[in-house]
Amino acid sequence: MSHHQHIVNKIHTIETLSHQLKLWTDANEKIVFTNGCFDLIHQGHVDYLAKAADLGTKLVIGVNTDASVNKLKGDHRPIQDEYSRQFILAAFEFVDAIILFGEQTPYDLIKLVQPDVLVKGSDYKPEDIVGYDIVKSKGGEIKTIDFLPGFSTSLIEKKIKNG
Repeated sequence: MSHHQHIVNKIHTIETLSHQLKLWTDANEKIVFTNGCFDLIHQGHVDYLAKAADLGTKLVIGVNTDASVNKLKGDHRPIQDEYSRQFILAAFEFVDAIILFGEQTPYDLIKLVQPDVLVKGSDYKPEDIVGYDIVKSKGGEIKTIDFLPGFSTSLIEKKIKNG
């Protein structure tokens, strides 16, 4: 399989992800889930995602649709369209599946994925993380990861604007 096809195969619909999750669950894989906009990929994103991937054997990422990024971040965002953001994330060897979500929170997606580990940044308290109840009730773990200081899409955006 070509590298390009390998990347494309990691980008899922609800149907293809459901099938993939069943295979992983049957194989006793430890599924990790996280989500975000991932607009301009930077060192902070890579550090966070690599650490998230280390918490299990399969990493699934929920990516906000363009419309939901726009609602969250304002009219100037996203800088990159949803397919570009998915494609870039799928290129990382430690990422196993990418899926878009357009709802305000990834609650329904977490319900579908039923992750063993739910991961967010440490700016959240575990019990405040969307999906906490789903993962806790199945005996899973909720983990937070510190962000690398000095790295954010907003800072990059500001740097570009201010020259």
